[in-house]
Amino acid sequence: MAQQQTPARPGRSLAILALAVIGLIVWAFWPGVPNSPQLGLDLRGGTQVILKPRALNDQTISDQQLQQTVEIIRQRVNGLGVAEAEVSTQGSGNNAAIIVSIPGVSDNGIAESLKQTALLDFRAVEAEAAGSPQPIPTPSPSASASGSASGSATATPSASASATATPSASASASQSASPSPSATGNGAPVPNLVRAATTTPSPSASASASPTTAASPSPSARPTTPADALIPPIQSKTNDVALQKKFLELDCSVPGATSGGTPDDPAQWLVTCSQDGKAKYLLQPAFIRGTNVTDATAALPQGGTTYTVNLSFDTEGQKKLAEVSQNIYQLAPPQNQFAIVLDSLVVSSPYFREPILGGTAQIEGSFTQQEAKALSNVLKYGALPLTLDLSQSTSISPTLGDDQLKAGIAAGLLGLILVALYLLLYYRALGLVAVFSLVVAGIITYCGFVVLGRTIGFTLTLAGIAGAIVAIGITADSFIVYFERIRDEIRDGRTLRAACDAGWVRARRTILAADFVSLLAAVVLYLLSVGGVRGFAFTLGMTTLIDIAVAFLFTRPVVSVLARNSWFAKGGPMTGLDPQRLGVDSIPTASTSRRRSTSSAGKGA
Repeated sequence: MAQQQTPARPGRSLAILALAVIGLIVWAFWPGVPNSPQLGLDLRGGTQVILKPRALNDQTISDQQLQQTVEIIRQRVNGLGVAEAEVSTQGSGNNAAIIVSIPGVSDNGIAESLKQTALLDFRAVEAEAAGSPQPIPTPSPSASASGSASGSATATPSASASATATPSASASASQSASPSPSATGNGAPVPNLVRAATTTPSPSASASASPTTAASPSPSARPTTPADALIPPIQSKTNDVALQKKFLELDCSVPGATSGGTPDDPAQWLVTCSQDGKAKYLLQPAFIRGTNVTDATAALPQGGTTYTVNLSFDTEGQKKLAEVSQNIYQLAPPQNQFAIVLDSLVVSSPYFREPILGGTAQIEGSFTQQEAKALSNVLKYGALPLTLDLSQSTSISPTLGDDQLKAGIAAGLLGLILVALYLLLYYRALGLVAVFSLVVAGIITYCGFVVLGRTIGFTLTLAGIAGAIVAIGITADSFIVYFERIRDEIRDGRTLRAACDAGWVRARRTILAADFVSLLAAVVLYLLSVGGVRGFAFTLGMTTLIDIAVAFLFTRPVVSVLARNSWFAKGGPMTGLDPQRLGVDSIPTASTSRRRSTSSAGKGA
């Protein structure tokens, strides 16, 4: 075999590695930013939440529904995968439970983030009003009020009012209302629902009301419902007495009214509040389910100043969207709106500007980037096929995590020390090169944990520490392969410099093949696993790549430099290349190699 030439500039590889390591250290330990790895739930404590899935109408929960729910929750709390938020299931069917473990998050924080995990649907708005009762404006002395009564004693009051401001000190407004049919509890229609006004009438306005009651007419006989006194009624598509009464009596300022969590039947009408409690809604049955949404993104239009939310629907969703938008886009507010309902609460209620026939929609408004992103996340990940009840929420003490962290670090240091001792005892000076290589790999790995935790949210768990410990053995194996190849080449009669070159060429293939197998296993584990196993796979893959870089940019150049040293070339006992241990008389030098070549040529002649 022809001799391989020693690289002309091993210092160049060492300089490149030195610059890279220095840059990584500066990045990791830059002042004013976190300078330690983010630790997982098992190392620093955190929160564990147990959720109980429940299907509508007490139906049986299928494995497919359960798996879809788990995947959506995992996307919400562990979007990057390496953040180590673990979502798992216990049991099956209606007895299943979903366990969510998130490190470093308080109990209240995780409970709040998982509260909105119920059904998502789109409903046409039938009526909208202020979420809490509003004070009825007191007429000024310049205002006039009149009342008339008609109808039976059992009739439900029906009142409406309008307010119009005028430049003059006094103004007039007239309003007429027909007596509604009597409601005797037999399903007869009640007066139309009204939508709350968004402005308060000025003192110069005048109001009139005509309650349909058998009592003597007087302004004090008017109902106190704010919607009854602000704007004219709108035509309702439902005459359900109980439903309209529920809407009028709903007060979203009452504690618990905006907590959500109550499962609703998408095929039925719904009376509910907005998430902030500022508005209440009467909503028609759902025309699009959350499962019909294929994508939702927040975007800033070109030249725009506020963000929008772009929606895409599947075939069924496109058909329903086109049908509903054509039917209601020309109606008066709020009946030209549709409500996005999550967890039985209204997230947003945009209106249709025009029919949507292309299958994609854009929600416009004064959205900030954060608001648009939050809404798009709800639309994209909120389509859970099951309702989730919070069964248990507990915080894991950081004391146990601290004990496990100390145990993991101790195990890693013990493994490193044992490997280093073996290399030093068996390979002597070559073993010292291997130890320094392990130190360099350890520095790069630690700085990598810090930087990745700061940039992509990577969290180090006990499984990740196990992956790093396994990588110590993989890295040491690379050194052993290279050093043994050098010994084999010396036994074949090559000089030390020639043996280092030829041994590297042969060892390089073995090192790359072994690292490729480890990297392939890490990738497969990462793609097919979740939680702690994924953390192990990610750490194993990262440290395998670091092993390749250290072997090529540090170990190989350092050995090349040592091969040029006369003391090392003699193969003394402390070099790790003692001829007696190698089973040869001596390590050939350049002069003896030339004499041997000349002698061989003479014999051949």
